[in-house]
Amino acid sequence: MSSVVLAAGNPLSQTAGIVTEILLGVALLALVWYVKEKLVKNTRDFVIAGRKIGFGFGVAGLISIWTWAMAVMMSAAQTYTFGLSGLFWFTVPNGLAVIAVIPFVRKIRTLMPQGYTIPEFVRERFPGTRLAIPVVIVGALFGSLIEVIINIKGTSLVVSNVFGVDPKVAAILGLVVVLVYSILGGLWASITTSTLSTLLHTVPSAIIVVVALHYAGGVDAIWHSVAAQGNGLLSVTRADAATGFGVTLALGLLTATIAGQEFWQVAWALKKKDVSRTFLWAGAWFYPIPIVLGLLGLVGLGLHIDVNTQLGGDPAAVGPYLVSHLGLPNWLVILYVVVILSACYSVIDSAFTAISSIFVVDIIKPLAPRISEHALFVSAKLPMVLASVIAAIVVVSGVDFVTIVLTSYAIRTAILVPLVLALFWPRMTGAGFVWGTIAGIAIGMPIRAHFGDLRGSLAILAISAVVPLVLGAVNREPFDYARLRRVRDAAVSEDDVGAGSAAVPVADAS
Repeated sequence: MSSVVLAAGNPLSQTAGIVTEILLGVALLALVWYVKEKLVKNTRDFVIAGRKIGFGFGVAGLISIWTWAMAVMMSAAQTYTFGLSGLFWFTVPNGLAVIAVIPFVRKIRTLMPQGYTIPEFVRERFPGTRLAIPVVIVGALFGSLIEVIINIKGTSLVVSNVFGVDPKVAAILGLVVVLVYSILGGLWASITTSTLSTLLHTVPSAIIVVVALHYAGGVDAIWHSVAAQGNGLLSVTRADAATGFGVTLALGLLTATIAGQEFWQVAWALKKKDVSRTFLWAGAWFYPIPIVLGLLGLVGLGLHIDVNTQLGGDPAAVGPYLVSHLGLPNWLVILYVVVILSACYSVIDSAFTAISSIFVVDIIKPLAPRISEHALFVSAKLPMVLASVIAAIVVVSGVDFVTIVLTSYAIRTAILVPLVLALFWPRMTGAGFVWGTIAGIAIGMPIRAHFGDLRGSLAILAISAVVPLVLGAVNREPFDYARLRRVRDAAVSEDDVGAGSAAVPVADAS
C-alpha cells in the first residue's frame, strides 16, 4: 500500500463547502415549496400528511429516515474500528429493526386509527396515570432531539473534513438550511425530500466507493493489507465488536423503531393497506447502503489511517477524510458530500416533524383545546426552532459522534419493554410504565458507566422489564383496547368537530 499517497490538505475550498450546504438546501426548499402549495393546507396535512402516503413514498421515506448520519458514517467508523465484525454488527440489526416493527405498527393502526403520537397513545392507554404523560413526552422529544444532534454532527464532520470549514459554522449553517424548508412543509416535506435522498443513497454511493477503492490501490491490495494486520479484522466473529457496541446498538435500534415517533408517525400517515409491505421492503432495501459506505472503513484500515493524527480522534471521520484525500475528481468528492448531507438533512427534517407533532398533539391541544386552526398551525413550527437551538449548543460543545449515538441509545432502551407491554398486554399498568422506564435509566446508566455498554444496556433492559411485569401481575383490572378506537383526530379544531366528522379536512391555514 506504500504506492498510495494521500493528499496533504483539502482539495476544495471552504467556500465550496458552504455553497454546497446552501445549494442543496435551496434545491430542497424549491421542492418543498411546490409540495406546500399543492398538499399542505392545514395542521393535519402538516403533521400527518392527511394519512395519504402510499407504498412508494412510504418505502423511500422510511429508508431515508433510517439512512441517517449513523448509517452512512458510523458504518464506516465501526468497520474501521473492528473490521468486518464492526460492519456485521452495525448492518444486520439495522434492517431487522425496521422489519421487526411491523407487528407494532399493524397493532397501533388497528387499535388507534386516528392517532398521531406515542404520548397520545400512552395518555389514552393509561388515563389514570398522570406521570406517564410527561415521562413519555420527555422520552419522545429526547429521541427526536438526539436524531437532530447526531445528524447535525454528521453534517459538521463531512463538511469540515472535506472542505476545511469550521465544524461549528458547518453545523449551524446546516441547521438553518433544514429548519427553513421544514417549517414550510411538515411531514409532506419530510417524505418528499426523503424520496429524493433515497435515490442519492444508492447508485451514487456505489460509484463513489468503487472509484475510492480504485484510487486506494484496488480491492486485492486493501484486502491483503488489512489481513496482514491480523486482530481478526476480516472476521465477523470478534467478541469485542459485540460487547463494545453491537448489543447496545441492536437494542437501541429496536427502541428507535418500535418507540420512535418518526416511525409511528409514518405508520399513521400511510394508507392502511400499505403499512406491512412498506416496512418490510424498507428494511430489506436499506441493507446495501451501510454495507457499501461501510467499506470505506476497510479502506481506511488498509491505508493505515491514524485515528488521532488524521481523523481528529473521531473514527466517524474516516469516510470524509478518505474521499477528500485520495485524489478523487472534485465532482465525485462533491457528490459524496451531497449524499451524506442529503442523509443528514432528511432525518433532521423527519425529527423536526416528529417534535412538531408531539408539541401540537400532546402539549398545545391538551392545554388549549379550543385553540384556533391558524394559531395551532403556527404553534406547530415553534418547537422546530427550539430544537435547532439545543442541537447547535450540543454539537458546538464538541462531543464525539459514537459517544452521542451509544449514550442516547442506552437511555432510550429503557422505554422499549414498557411500550411493547402497553401495546400487547392488557394488564400492563401506568405505574409499571412510569417506574419501569425511570428505574431502568436511574439504575442502569450508573451500571453502564462503571461496567461498560453491554452490561449497562442489559441492566437497563432487565430492570425496565421486571418492574412492569411485577406490577402488572397483580393488576386485576385489564385495559379495554376498544376504547382506543374512539379517539378522535387530535389535529382537527373544535369548530370542525362540532360541524361534523372529526376526520374531515380543517380550514385552510396557509
